Amino acid sequence: MALRNAVLAALLEGEASGYDLAKGFDASVANFWMATPQQLYRELDRMASDGLLEARLVRQERRPDKRMFSLTAAGRRALHAFTAEPPRPTAIRDELLVKVQAVDDGDTDAVRAAIAERLEWARAKLARYDRMRTRILGGRTEEDFLAGAERVGPYLTLMRGRSFERENIRWAERALRVLEQRAAVRG
Repeated sequence: MALRNAVLAALLEGEASGYDLAKGFDASVANFWMATPQQLYRELDRMASDGLLEARLVRQERRPDKRMFSLTAAGRRALHAFTAEPPRPTAIRDELLVKVQAVDDGDTDAVRAAIAERLEWARAKLARYDRMRTRILGGRTEEDFLAGAERVGPYLTLMRGRSFERENIRWAERALRVLEQRAAVRG
């Protein structure tokens, strides 16, 4: 998947500046697509040049002017075409897992520390996703929300992100227990 598809999907929420997209990107699609702000700004310029986005300049007092981006009809068609294509299989590229693979001949304490750090990161991310879920539901049950929501895609991706982080927590806790048990036996 190209960054442009993630940007097109993020702009379904409405017009946004590059800054707003970079900030919101972390809250909306970062659980399945990562990009630096520099990559995002370059892609926004390319997409505007390709006619997928419309950009308008908003003058601001005491702050730099900003460009607001919105989807064009061509951008919506491109997003529609993207959703019609079969997705590629997911590929996990996780440096921590390579370190875990090598833990038996590596620095066990450093690997344990890295797993513990990942555990805390996953807990924090899950807490943020839970707050987002509470905000989205706005006091409604999930069933009521889904029955009346104009768009369910952001909620469904949020649910996947929550599941992913819950599994990261479960795995990290288990991995730490295993490594602690091995250290006690060998110690």
